[in-house]
Amino acid sequence: MREKPYSDVLLDWYDAHARKMPWRVGPEARKAGIMPDPYAIWMSEIMLQQTTVATVRSYFERFQARWPTVADLAAAQDANVMGEWAGLGYYARARNLLKCARVVVDEHGGTFPADHGALLKLPGVGPYTAAAVASIAFDLPFTVLDGNVERVMARLYDIHTPLPAAKPELMVKAAALTPQSRPGDYAQAVMDLGATICSPKSPACGICPWRDPCQARLAGTAAELPKKTPKKAKPVRHGTVYLAQRADGARLLETRPAKGLLGGMLGWPGSEWADVATPLPIGLPPVQAKWTVLPGEVRHTFTHFHLILQVQVARVDLDAVPNRGHFVPKYDFRPSDLPTVMRKAFDLAAK
Repeated sequence: MREKPYSDVLLDWYDAHARKMPWRVGPEARKAGIMPDPYAIWMSEIMLQQTTVATVRSYFERFQARWPTVADLAAAQDANVMGEWAGLGYYARARNLLKCARVVVDEHGGTFPADHGALLKLPGVGPYTAAAVASIAFDLPFTVLDGNVERVMARLYDIHTPLPAAKPELMVKAAALTPQSRPGDYAQAVMDLGATICSPKSPACGICPWRDPCQARLAGTAAELPKKTPKKAKPVRHGTVYLAQRADGARLLETRPAKGLLGGMLGWPGSEWADVATPLPIGLPPVQAKWTVLPGEVRHTFTHFHLILQVQVARVDLDAVPNRGHFVPKYDFRPSDLPTVMRKAFDLAAK
């Protein structure tokens, strides 16, 4: 008897064990002809970049409730979207989310293109996201290669080339397995396999649907794969932030420049962030006041560096005139609208 293709074996497993996601249409529904909303798939994929499913779930549900269609999102105020995004990190994704929504509305009539090449031209949509939307939303046979799939392929074929150099080889292996039939379900199946069974530590090889052909299991090397090139130590930077509260409870905030780290987000005025080997940047306080340096410090890690912030606080009069930023009334201020590093400074001041 001819053995089933690897993809069929995995799809059988997925039909029984598919994870339930708020953006996902399950295998039975898809077999019945119900397809997922491309808007929901695109949004979930943007949110899931560098972020876990557990974290993304609540953000996705809030975004979908507030902006249920791509046209709704395209018409949203930038500040509102950035506020809802606060805490998810990697804020360029939020800016690109808005740009992409507006392009879809303006250039595609509010409908995501069912074409891989057209998807690649959308703001913030790279090869991975384009392949994910094409396969999952439109059932086109494009190969999705995320961290989970890389791990599965490295183990299935016992590939010891370290990442990121191994990516082209892993893509070739993954593409060879991508079926013409049910490619959307297959893409989600292989990601689910990596997330639930072929996990980074202690893979559950005994219950894996690809247990028998897995070359790393046979070689006893599964736990050490994929190999990765050691990362360089992240530099450390430091700086100062100023938290001013007016007599009526209003807070002094500023909107950061559109480009750069935390672009377009609300935050506390502060100094530049310089290498920790240099003197602590103090900068010009945003308003004349008696500033007090708080004990303790804020520590936060970004993708490319660690940050340490000194926090200074002050109470100011109702007629105080800032030289930068603007006062946000007490009833309009929500700490949850701040990016995580700025919220950490607020929490330190609130102690």
